[in-house]
Amino acid sequence: MTKLFQCKDVTLRRMVYLVIKDMAEIAEDVIIVTSSLTKDMTGKEDQFRGPAIRALCKITDTGMLQSIERYMKQAIVDKVHPVASAALVSSLHLCKTSMDVTKRWVNEAQEAVNADNVMVQYHALGLLYHIRKHDKLAVTKLVQKFTRGQLKSPYAMCLLIRIAAKLIEEEDLGSDSPMFDLIESCLRHKSEIVIYEAAHAIVSMKHTSGKELAPAVSVLQLFCSSPKPTLRFAAVKTLNKVAMKHPSAVIACNLDLENLITDTNRSIATLAITTLLKTGSESSVDRLMKQISSFMSEISDEFKIVVVQAIQALCQKYPRKHGVMMQFLATMLREEGGFEYKKAIVNTIIAIVDENGEGKEPGLSHLCEFIEDCEHTVLATRILHLLGREGPRTKQPSKYIRFIYNRVILESANVRAAAVTALAKFGAHCEELLDSTIVLLQRCCMDTDDEVRDRATLYLTILQQKQASLNSQYILNGLQVSVVGLERALQNYTLDLSPSKPFDIKTVPIDTQPMAEQRPSTAPGGLGTHGESPRDKKMGTTQDVYAEQLSAIPQIAKLGTVFKSSPPMELTESETEYVVRCVKHVFPQHIVFQFDCTNTLNDQILENAYVQMESSEEFNVVATIPAEKLIFNTASTTYTIVELPEGWGAAGTFACLLKYVVKDCDPATGEADDEGYDDEYALEDVDIAVADYMQKVSLANFAAAWEELGPTYELEDTFALSHMTSLEEAVKEIIKFLGMAPCERSDKIPEEKSSHQLLLAGVFTGGHKTLVRAKLALSDGVTMQLTVRSTESATSEIVVSAIG
Repeated sequence: MTKLFQCKDVTLRRMVYLVIKDMAEIAEDVIIVTSSLTKDMTGKEDQFRGPAIRALCKITDTGMLQSIERYMKQAIVDKVHPVASAALVSSLHLCKTSMDVTKRWVNEAQEAVNADNVMVQYHALGLLYHIRKHDKLAVTKLVQKFTRGQLKSPYAMCLLIRIAAKLIEEEDLGSDSPMFDLIESCLRHKSEIVIYEAAHAIVSMKHTSGKELAPAVSVLQLFCSSPKPTLRFAAVKTLNKVAMKHPSAVIACNLDLENLITDTNRSIATLAITTLLKTGSESSVDRLMKQISSFMSEISDEFKIVVVQAIQALCQKYPRKHGVMMQFLATMLREEGGFEYKKAIVNTIIAIVDENGEGKEPGLSHLCEFIEDCEHTVLATRILHLLGREGPRTKQPSKYIRFIYNRVILESANVRAAAVTALAKFGAHCEELLDSTIVLLQRCCMDTDDEVRDRATLYLTILQQKQASLNSQYILNGLQVSVVGLERALQNYTLDLSPSKPFDIKTVPIDTQPMAEQRPSTAPGGLGTHGESPRDKKMGTTQDVYAEQLSAIPQIAKLGTVFKSSPPMELTESETEYVVRCVKHVFPQHIVFQFDCTNTLNDQILENAYVQMESSEEFNVVATIPAEKLIFNTASTTYTIVELPEGWGAAGTFACLLKYVVKDCDPATGEADDEGYDDEYALEDVDIAVADYMQKVSLANFAAAWEELGPTYELEDTFALSHMTSLEEAVKEIIKFLGMAPCERSDKIPEEKSSHQLLLAGVFTGGHKTLVRAKLALSDGVTMQLTVRSTESATSEIVVSAIG
């Protein structure tokens, strides 16, 4: 490489710098070319100086940086603009590894900000910000300094707007701050780039109101009629984003957006139409659909998906227009397109079927036609699942059988298996179709695939019994247990060489929300005293993570299988010196209270920390498992084991007191300075209610499950919920209080209804299925007729008495 520096060919010399940068990661003796690069960096040939600086900074480590520091300072303020930019950008990269050295170049960077070149100004401001970004006060002063119009570079102004917007968001300053005034003043800048950046910053803020949005939207509206396609695209894309949160703010632009529907650039036209779909009125839906149809074939799948998502939002907004939109979606399904595009359409039709009763049968018919030629296994199986769930409850269920059985004859094994399950659901739900379904399933028993044969054999055997309870339990509603929990329970059962009783499915935890959707408490998320990070484990539900964590503690492991773990509840304010959260774990005869404690004081250590719990009810505190040590800002866990009194569903309130030995410590080392003393800290009370004993279970067919349980243990009562002012409020409170899952979307109340029926399902501790049918009527409060069915009388009594 050193010999190549002697070459006079400009292109080859510049190639040398690129090769040096690429080889810097693998070469061991990069120092060999340092002198050659330093010579070029300070030489007279300007077109070599910039690339030489970049290459030199790439191969220089922190130890060697001081040897070229003088050259870097000179290069930052160099009169040759490419050289100054190269030095500034290289300094920016060096900030990641050598912040202490680059901090000393602040004066040179400030001088470079005054340069008359737009890129040098931009790079210099970027370097100054990165040097000071961890000091909020310094960043604020930086923005204030350049607010007075010193920056001539539009790129630097864009960066200044981004820095100001970030400060507003982080400090929650609001629209009254000088920072916001700076951004708003940039809406009147002479550069289009700066105007757009300011408008984009305002509409992207979390807490902007319609009044604050108005000037930004007005600027974007002007851009919509610009002769430049880039400005039109930027404006309509940003307005599309605004329409998601503030559709009313964009209505003023509708005329301009309609003019963009015929834009020669199809990306602009697509964004315009999707924005109009979010802001348009119900009367404009038909016209918009016709306009969309004219250019759908000309745009890419990516933009087609955007259109489909907008149609889904519009259908939720104007449910009476489902017919027009459904027909449009069906036409799109028949046209060419990739998997993601088809998936978006199918998802939208399924959403309409679920949410709009009138759209159910047209939607199912369109999907039946689609699976005749569907080449995507995932979509075919999903549609078959929907047909099995909704088809039997339509006016003419028999018309869907042909479409389903065609899949058994023509498709792959996965689709055939899904079709067999769908057929079985028709036989289980519709008595008039039972004989025909049995004949079809008998043919499926000869299939070449094991999965298809096994499913057909199982469903055939169940259907031939002609028992409604078996149909509901094994076909219509299925098994709802945690797969990880079932695996663990079966494994533990097999370890017992001579089990005294058969395996009981009731001991397996119910399936709950995945980890991604339900945030666990501090202990499963971090390293507690007794727990370990779930990141080291295979991802399951929150319930599974808790179960594994608790089984590692001997005193708790002997209590049996955890039935339910509640969401974490805060027992202190987040700003207090000790932060405590509680999770309730219900076992067959006990409740384990898990307290996740965090010490926010860096000059104290808490030892032997536990929570003393007292209740006026007949609860018996069996044991406490203290946290050995609470050090600064590290979560640790203590447990309290409480024995349940006779009879399920005992409710009560516990007064809680955190007790510990407190020791002063050195904040730097964390070492305790004294022997310490006993102290205590009052926590919020912890309540036990019926919801703590109930697991949510979502049923696909509530009517079948209701008939399966029968009226043997049915209880009924009427209640006046006088403090409730609406059906929505009543539904929300009943679901929360009972801790049960709403079925068949009965938690969604159609507009302007004065009566409603809420269907709830759950499993009470001990494995007792429980169903609730609540008929609600609105008149001077809410009147509720509550009917409860369960597998035992005590559970029904507990649910009814809890509300009473």
